[in-house]
Amino acid sequence: MMTSSEEGDSAEVHHQEDPSTLDLHGTRVSSTEADPEEGGGGGGDMSDPDPDPPPSTRTPLPPAAIEAPDGGWGWVVLAATILVLALTLAFPSCVGIFYTDLQAEFHATNSETSWVPSIMTSVLHAGGPLCSILVERFGCRATVMFGGVMSGMGMVCSSFVNSMEELYITAGVITGLGFCFSFQPAVTILGQYFVRRRPFANALSSTGTALGLSVLPFLGHYLHREYGWRGSFLVLGGVLLNCCVCGAVMRPLVPRRRQPPKAATDPSCTGTEPSGKRGSVVRSWLKGALATLHKNMAFDLLLTNVRYRIYAVGITWMMLGFVVPLVYMVPYATTSGMEQSDAALLLSILGIMNIFIRPPIGLVLNLPWFKGRHVYIFSFALLLNGLSNAICCIGPSFQVLLAYVLVYGLSMAVVGSLVFTVLMDTVEMRRFQPALGLLSVMESFTLLIGPPLAGVLVDRNGLYAHVYAACSVVVVTAALFLMVSFYVLDRREARLKQEQQQEQQEQQEQVPLNGHPPPKACVTLAQDCQYRSVPTEGDPEKGTAEAAMDAVDSSL
Repeated sequence: MMTSSEEGDSAEVHHQEDPSTLDLHGTRVSSTEADPEEGGGGGGDMSDPDPDPPPSTRTPLPPAAIEAPDGGWGWVVLAATILVLALTLAFPSCVGIFYTDLQAEFHATNSETSWVPSIMTSVLHAGGPLCSILVERFGCRATVMFGGVMSGMGMVCSSFVNSMEELYITAGVITGLGFCFSFQPAVTILGQYFVRRRPFANALSSTGTALGLSVLPFLGHYLHREYGWRGSFLVLGGVLLNCCVCGAVMRPLVPRRRQPPKAATDPSCTGTEPSGKRGSVVRSWLKGALATLHKNMAFDLLLTNVRYRIYAVGITWMMLGFVVPLVYMVPYATTSGMEQSDAALLLSILGIMNIFIRPPIGLVLNLPWFKGRHVYIFSFALLLNGLSNAICCIGPSFQVLLAYVLVYGLSMAVVGSLVFTVLMDTVEMRRFQPALGLLSVMESFTLLIGPPLAGVLVDRNGLYAHVYAACSVVVVTAALFLMVSFYVLDRREARLKQEQQQEQQEQQEQVPLNGHPPPKACVTLAQDCQYRSVPTEGDPEKGTAEAAMDAVDSSL
């Protein structure tokens, strides 16, 4: 059975206390409440730490004592993560439903309108460090719920804007930051609940993006037809509040650390400080905030972990052209004479494909044979994804775009199933949150400039085919970079390991020349022992060795 816990945070995975028990209602009962004979009775007040029990009655468990349940309540957390990803990651791609209306309302160009999903997606990834600080302070559950409120309020405010600049702030910054606060903690706590079944859990959670791509286009098209783009944004703001419900069921796996008694009274020294020293307190607080930000950005991994550095660079370059085709699919189809309902259907087909493909892919990739090969499967799928963009250059007909959606959806399913698994294979799980935070910041720059650059191409040439050709080149080069780099690293590590094994084997099986042991620079003989060599026949140094040993015998 799985172990549950009170409100905690994901950054404290390796500072675990003794496991706790659950009562019949699923409420957490501390170890002292479960057994009054252990450490004394009393309530489980977290603000008043209990005195340490004698060593004979309580033995602290090591940090690795509490293991991930790989099931149990983890399935509920997995379902909540799927819904969170459906409402966050898939949402920017569905903004294209309102693309032409925003252009007509504010008389904006393609480049100006594309800044809305671009800023939204960029802030979703760039808010990683701030999200890490909130997770460390308040835990994954509270952060996900706060993100749901923030994203919902951002879309509600977007329905009342009067300019594109205001829409950049409400729909781009506020909503995007709320998406970040909901998305990243959900992925983090899912990694804590699943270890052995992590590839399968990640594949299932990635179906959330597919679920959003299949449902949100239909919902957006219906709302747009009934209420217009302003009413649609208002209703979608209420839909995003469901992230709060999903965050409420994400119970932390590890209890919050109990602070020592002196920690509660430690800030009392600032209360008696003279007013002239308040500046030093502010500087100390800023220094602590910078230290926390540095810790949650994992700059050390970028400098010391070669695999993480290569993966971060490859993913950052990939994001320059990975999401752009989804943003421009509906405008590309509608400007060529296709009905908006048919264009929305293409996005829904893409999402439905991923819903049914990703779970089997997760089961297959969870097999032992694929262990250590996830990055190559990921790179190959990314290569296929980049090549599929060239299909759109043939023409904007429904048949061509349908073939493109099928190939793109298949490769996207594999990429989405492995993007977090490869990162978890690259870094330790306790460093996953800061590693994801830094990677998200790096991605945000290319995600920010990708759609506007594509909009510039459309404004200058009037052809969407150039956008898909450029995206194909970007994604293909990123896939080749990851594939070749990890292959070179694996070959180098295998060669070094083989050389070390050969050296150890040679040292163990080395036969001394002419049967003699290796010569020693200095030999110390005890007073009560004698040593005599027995040289073999034909030894060229026989006479010298016998003379030396006779001298030793005579001295003893």
